[in-house]
Amino acid sequence: MRKRLLIVAVLVAAVAAVFASSAAASHSWGTYHWARTANPFTIMLGDNMTSTWDPYLSQASSDWSADTAGNPLNTTVVAGGVNPRKCRPTRGRVEVCNFAYGNNGWLGLAQIWITGGSHITQGAAKMNDTYYNAPPYNNPTWRAMVVCQEVGHTFGLDHQDESGADFHTCMDYASNPDADNTHPNFHDYQQLAAIYAHLDSTSTIGSAQTGLAGREGHAGRVSVERNDHISTSTIVERFSDGSARVTEIVWALA
Repeated sequence: MRKRLLIVAVLVAAVAAVFASSAAASHSWGTYHWARTANPFTIMLGDNMTSTWDPYLSQASSDWSADTAGNPLNTTVVAGGVNPRKCRPTRGRVEVCNFAYGNNGWLGLAQIWITGGSHITQGAAKMNDTYYNAPPYNNPTWRAMVVCQEVGHTFGLDHQDESGADFHTCMDYASNPDADNTHPNFHDYQQLAAIYAHLDSTSTIGSAQTGLAGREGHAGRVSVERNDHISTSTIVERFSDGSARVTEIVWALA
């Protein structure tokens, strides 16, 4: 059986008829979302990537900002300000990094810190250069798909499917991705519209972050829960300040 590298996503903190039934359900990631008082809204993506990766981040930003299916989200790429090795988050925005993180089994990792049970306060997305220097991952399709997917997770989206089937979106887990797996599809935009259909009384975006919880997980861990399935694991760490970190791992299959 073919070997698939995992794509890891970490959360710290009506569908078109063309879709198969397994992808027709909601693929929001729990109730996680950026708090904001108005739509549309803009999330800054900090560029901590090398020139090799910059075009893929630019494309992902453009894709996730598309005015499709009522999508209220806009993104803008701004200068990064963190060390890519650590890719530490910055409150109110998403830091995007690439680095040779090691032979650890994952191609990409997305993190979201949350407060108040559901509000995203900061995010990070990492691309693991260790795997992009050799086949089958050293090509534009894999790079574009993983950047699109990991950035998409930081908005509160889950995978549409994890079976290896192709649902023509970067938010599935296609085992042999092609060009239509490098962009969101209509259902992704519909899901964003649903996630952000309501407004909040406060905002966690940009400078509005002042005084909010959701630090990097140093607030004193008080409980850890783990739930394992055949191909995924979910780890929930809850901290004493009310923030949480949720880690979801999609494991490689040998």
